[in-house]
Amino acid sequence: MILNLLKIKTQAEHEQGIFVYDSLYQQHIHKYLNLKSSSKMKKITLISTLFLAAIFFSFTVVTNTSWTYDNAHAKVGFSVTHMLVSDVEGSFKKATATLTTSKADFSDAVVEFSAEATSINTDNEKRDAHLQSPDFFDVAQFPAVTFKSNSFKKGKDANTYVVKGNLTMHGISKPVTLDVVARTGTNPMSKKTIAGFKITGKLNRSDFGIGGGIPEAVVSNEVLINANAEFIKN
Repeated sequence: MILNLLKIKTQAEHEQGIFVYDSLYQQHIHKYLNLKSSSKMKKITLISTLFLAAIFFSFTVVTNTSWTYDNAHAKVGFSVTHMLVSDVEGSFKKATATLTTSKADFSDAVVEFSAEATSINTDNEKRDAHLQSPDFFDVAQFPAVTFKSNSFKKGKDANTYVVKGNLTMHGISKPVTLDVVARTGTNPMSKKTIAGFKITGKLNRSDFGIGGGIPEAVVSNEVLINANAEFIKN
């Protein structure tokens, strides 16, 4: 009887020891897994932070600089050949333009231009009235001539650019390419930075449906663009 009780006690103590050992083992396992999980989370957090930092610092804050069109020192001119022998020059007296760029060399500049078709001037009132009529610009229906650049790239020579964009006249938009010479300086009175642009190019009036009933022997199809624009840096 006594031996049986001792056996039962010994077996119970043995089982209790196994239970205690098993409990301690499980606690160590959980602690290890928690440490491993925590280390993994820290590693993921560090990688995420470095990744976000790399993205953040890879972007540079770009500030666009705007320039104000100086209408008093600008002229939007053109010329055509009359009767195959002489050139007639004209201009738009009322025009506005905007220029924006983030680079000092204008290589990413964007220019927008608008002229009132009713302001066309060739120093002859009768001819100007004819140009405003439906025979040419039809200013009552198409009151504006507009241009917006989509490319402002450096040319082969210093201070030269090739500007491409869409010109809209007579309700028709067409791509045009302009040659530009840029010069910059400082106004001695205002102390502000200024920039001047000499713009040349050519187009066919027939592409815009202008003067369709006028033969080329009277007014050339080719129109030469010769403009100057001055801007003041804001």
